[in-house]
Amino acid sequence: RHIASQSAVVGTLKDKIQALGTKKAPQVVSLRKEQGGKSLGDVTVGMCIGGMRGIKCMLSETSYLDPMEGIRYRGRTLKECNALLPKAAKGKVGLPEAAMWLMLTDEIPSDSEVAALNEELHRRETLPSYVVDLIDGLPKDMHPMTQLSMGLLALQPTSEFARAYRGGLMKKTDYWTYVLEDGLSLVAQIPILSARIFRNVFFDGKHIPSDQKLDWAGNYAHMLGVNDTDAFKEVTRLYLMIHADHEGGNVSAHTTHLVGSALSDPYYSFSAGVNGLAGPLHGLANQECLRWLKATRETLGGKEPTVEILTQFAKDTLASGKVIPGFGHGALRATDPRYTIQMEFAKENMPDDPLLKLASVCYEAIPPVLQATGKVSNPWPNVDALSGTCMQHYGLTQEDYYTVVFAVSRSMGC
Repeated sequence: RHIASQSAVVGTLKDKIQALGTKKAPQVVSLRKEQGGKSLGDVTVGMCIGGMRGIKCMLSETSYLDPMEGIRYRGRTLKECNALLPKAAKGKVGLPEAAMWLMLTDEIPSDSEVAALNEELHRRETLPSYVVDLIDGLPKDMHPMTQLSMGLLALQPTSEFARAYRGGLMKKTDYWTYVLEDGLSLVAQIPILSARIFRNVFFDGKHIPSDQKLDWAGNYAHMLGVNDTDAFKEVTRLYLMIHADHEGGNVSAHTTHLVGSALSDPYYSFSAGVNGLAGPLHGLANQECLRWLKATRETLGGKEPTVEILTQFAKDTLASGKVIPGFGHGALRATDPRYTIQMEFAKENMPDDPLLKLASVCYEAIPPVLQATGKVSNPWPNVDALSGTCMQHYGLTQEDYYTVVFAVSRSMGC
């Protein structure tokens, strides 16, 4: 693949990114010159042993994790983003591709800009035939994340950055333009690739064609084919928007940036990040939370969940040496706003879901139990406590696939 001509929307994006870079560059120069010798704090042996936990050593422009307000995209809280970003027709959820525009430019895009961006993503979405053949030939029992990583690497020969670098065609000041080209193509292709993996593994290779009239996230939901309602498209948009970025220190983002710092192109870099995301301590958390909720409901044996019952259940769980997934966060010190946004959506769209009712009671019962131990700095629910519940309600019950959805979202931020 070679981009033969630059579309108007890509030209607009490049102009806006360059303008933002021109604005930010003097700030970086000044910061380095005037504050470069100042310390950001002490580093202890325990921090090093703990994998750099608590060490301030990274700069993140696109997002910031506030301990009380949660993740911010370019200074806007997720609640503000959800309200301000353009939406699908008759939709209430800020479009994730609009969030990507915001992260790239520090501007809320117009409806027409998002429409043009979606047209551009559709223009780039077609997978090379050799990638399709590779994915279709993989064993159906191979984990979907393994298949996704292989598919991303298989796309690497299409990299504009790699081609230009090998040809000696780039100045250092132009690197970002080729990275942007690859980034846009990767974001365009990953829903197609991921949906193909899903339909191969779980639906005997019966595929649903891309609908280019739909937005990026709505089309992804459409191609999954588990539910053709507008509500499923909306919950998919919501999930992809709130998971799009999370500073640069988490495993998948840090890995992507680290590999990219060697001038590895975005396909190499993000496939490495996807491998980190596949780990049980990172991307698998939402399915672990869903499994815990399901097991808890079975243990209750049909009893209506109450705060009293769940309080005792939580105490018994901790006393047995087990953990309660979905509660706590390494940096947050309050309820994860992503959890709150999902809960608001769920209560409006799926109020009678039995797992939602259980999750709601858990929200009341479990934090006091965790607080009482004196060992937990944040006893409140995080995003994983509810995201799997929302997916399964609309028929996306294939838990091994949940991390792939996470990866589709994180392609925009990494």
